[in-house]
Amino acid sequence: MAQLRIALAQVNPTVGDLEGNTDLLVEWTRRAAEAGAHLVAFPEMMLTGYPVEDLALRSSFVEASQRALAGAARRLADEGLGDLPVVTGYLDRRPVSLARQGLPAGSPLDAAAWLHRGEILVRSAKHHLPNYGVFDEYRIFVRGDTLPVVRVHGVDVATVICEDLWQDGGPVSVTSTADAGLLLAINASPYERNKDDVRLRLCADRAREAGCALAYVNLVGGQDELVFDGDSVIVGADGALLARAPQFVEHLLLADLDLPPASLEPVTGPVNALDGTTISIDHRVVTEETLPAYEPRPHSAAPPLDDPAEVYGALVLGTRDYIRKNGFRSVLLGLSGGIDSALVATIAADAIGPEDVHVLLLPSRYSTEGSITDAEELVKRQGLNSRIVPIRGMVDAYEAELDLHGLAAENLQARIRANIWMGLSNEHGHLVLTGGNKSELATGYSTLYGDSAGGFGPIKDLTKTMVWTLARWRNAQVGSDLPFLHPFEEEPIPEEIIVKEPSAELRPDQRDRDTLPPYDVLDPLLVDYVERDMGRAALVAAGHDPALVERVIRLVDLAEYKRRQYPPGPKITPKNFGRDRRLPITNRWRERTSHEAT
Repeated sequence: MAQLRIALAQVNPTVGDLEGNTDLLVEWTRRAAEAGAHLVAFPEMMLTGYPVEDLALRSSFVEASQRALAGAARRLADEGLGDLPVVTGYLDRRPVSLARQGLPAGSPLDAAAWLHRGEILVRSAKHHLPNYGVFDEYRIFVRGDTLPVVRVHGVDVATVICEDLWQDGGPVSVTSTADAGLLLAINASPYERNKDDVRLRLCADRAREAGCALAYVNLVGGQDELVFDGDSVIVGADGALLARAPQFVEHLLLADLDLPPASLEPVTGPVNALDGTTISIDHRVVTEETLPAYEPRPHSAAPPLDDPAEVYGALVLGTRDYIRKNGFRSVLLGLSGGIDSALVATIAADAIGPEDVHVLLLPSRYSTEGSITDAEELVKRQGLNSRIVPIRGMVDAYEAELDLHGLAAENLQARIRANIWMGLSNEHGHLVLTGGNKSELATGYSTLYGDSAGGFGPIKDLTKTMVWTLARWRNAQVGSDLPFLHPFEEEPIPEEIIVKEPSAELRPDQRDRDTLPPYDVLDPLLVDYVERDMGRAALVAAGHDPALVERVIRLVDLAEYKRRQYPPGPKITPKNFGRDRRLPITNRWRERTSHEAT
């Protein structure tokens, strides 16, 4: 067996920041070199950030990515790091770009490159282009048909890109034909609940299929609605876990691997893949000789987080990166004394520190004394910046000029509050955070240009029941050493807020249950309809009350125009209100009963 110390650089790039991302590549390559690595790999599209969306269709951006790749190779050599092979993702295009109907303009490629001694040793591109959920890659990329196999210290290393691992056929299916000793997969795989277990099983299955060890390096960080959780892994040829990186933090995962030495006669040229395509094996050599035997370092495997910790970590990272990467230093939100705004404030404090979180208490004639004191207690426990601005006089002034009744009068209060948030945001440069949860957004229980106003919605993809779960989980973490939590000295959310019955407090004695079923009944129905796309008959067959199904479907369908105007927020479920779920606003289709359908 041959030995190889591989380093997986789980890093957090920023879309479009080619210079900053190159700095990251050089910095983490230096860390890998100092750790004695023989090969370092970075995630998919690391030099450009991911996803670049329609930036891929701009020639200027593609050319800048190509220049950045060549510049990174030269810079590594100039800084004494050229002898360490580096694999990174970047944006490329076909050498000859012909304008053809049905293909993206410029023929962009989701590409990978090996950098060595100041040069670009070999290039390849993703073969399988995902076109489901949040992915839209058929629109912006053309596929590659090459499997690069590079010999490093006597070991042949094959390289594939993200979706190539998830789909049958393509480059992965010819890895065993290429007789590779290690399959390296560079990835930008977004987080969603329970996906880490699916990924690990996938890596184990692909390693067994390829007949070699597999190293999977993943992106970490937030990009608009998407959160990348890292969770990079290395598995043996038998699928056994060898090493694992922690989630939601940058990390250099190092592992000493015993791998089969390369064959004397490498396989090159075109090979038929299992999906019927032809994959060309491109064999290159960095170092032919195997390394002298050395003492391996112990493997490290970070324990996976439990479900609430995982979700909370995703929310904190997604919120922090949206704030920081968009140039904000601070945030502002309305603190009502209710559970939603309490959780949003806590996430913000964990993300950027309490000193940069500003909250407004905006009591109206219907605000209870308990709501005000509960909000003030949360401010005290977390050390937030707070300000009280009573809105009763403002509401009275509007009502003196406008004859509004019922819902219109209720919503006036929410819209006045939003005007105050946005005014202070303009004055002081704060990013306004919204407090709507998925249950409210689904059923239309948010005021357009009122509580829906803002720049980012940290709990947009959480059902109401999940909001309570995370609030209790966060209170239980006092003294925890999780890296994405602020070290509060006491429970950050007062118990009175958690146990309080939900209310918008826009009319006397208002309660959510006046117009909505209990959330433990509503939320499972919403998950089935929104995330699983179950129709009316299927929902009833699944055990949901038929009358409630009719009512909830109507509420969800009629609120599409509101959701389209809601700010982005971190995606943590298989289908969020955003890139995942694209429905027409103008839409007369309504679910029918099974009897009506026949």
